[in-house]
This record gives sequence, structure tokens and C-alpha cells, in this order.
Amino acid sequence: MKRLLLLRHGKSDWDAPFDHDRERPVATRGRRAAAAMGEVIAGAGWEPDRALTSPAVRAQTTLELAAQAGAWQCPVDEDEILYSGDASEVLERLRQVQGSCKTVLVVGHEPVWSELLALLIGGGSHRIPTAALAAVTFDRESWQDLEPGIAELRWLLPPKLLKKVGWP
Repeated sequence: MKRLLLLRHGKSDWDAPFDHDRERPVATRGRRAAAAMGEVIAGAGWEPDRALTSPAVRAQTTLELAAQAGAWQCPVDEDEILYSGDASEVLERLRQVQGSCKTVLVVGHEPVWSELLALLIGGGSHRIPTAALAAVTFDRESWQDLEPGIAELRWLLPPKLLKKVGWP
């Protein structure tokens, strides 16, 4: 059984100075949410064996904050396709993950994350808000065998839900 975590970057700080979209930082609210999701990942026992991140500052920062708060670490690959690609291109990138990895975390952007989730589970309409975490599984030996429609959504957790139950 393979496990995939889709984490959208934390809320961006639109008031901070930046020259290009990929340089936009994470806002304070987004930093708190990223840390909370890192704790959720650890608490669920879904610590990744590998992480893939968009080269955007907000995605990289989200991953760093999540790993630090969850007290887990893993090899990280930065990939342009997670910033500029579409859902099918991200799926193709996931097929290149080493077969020995059980759990992979990918950090990126909308609308691709919602589209990728729908592609993986065979349809539906899903909205992945900032810093939300979607968890899917698929019963295959290798990441090369990841195909549209074979995954099962285990949970989709928006940070606002954590706040409602008393998490920071």
C-alpha cells in the first residue's frame, strides 16, 4: 500500500515585498497552519519517506515548517513541474518516485492539487484550501503503477477544521 499526501502551501503574504510570484512568502496564519499540518502528519503516523516541493518560496517554507513542527525529516526534491505543470504532469512525476518509498508528500498549488486529487480518485469536485492536507492510498507495489482512478481518499483536512477543535 502506497500513501500520498497532497499539501497545499500555507496562506501567502500578499503585503510582503516580492518581485515574482514564486518569491511570495507565507503569511503568519499560513506558517501556523503549516506547522499544525506537520504535527497532524506525525500524529497520524504518515511521516513521509520522500517529499517533493514546488520551487516557490511559499511551498518550500510550508514544507520546512511542517517537517520541523512534526519532528520528521526525509529527502526533499524540488521540481519545477509542481509549480508550472498540470495534474497529469504531476502524476507523471509521481510515477518516477523510487518504489521503496511508502509515503510521499508533495507540496504545491491550486488549482492543480484539486485537479490531481480528482484524477487520482476517479473524479469528483474538490477544493483544497491553503495549507490543507489530503491523504490518499493506492494498493500497488510501485509508484510507476500509479494510474488515474486507482487511489482512495482517506481524508482531506483544511486548517480551519483544526482551529474549530482547538488546535492553534
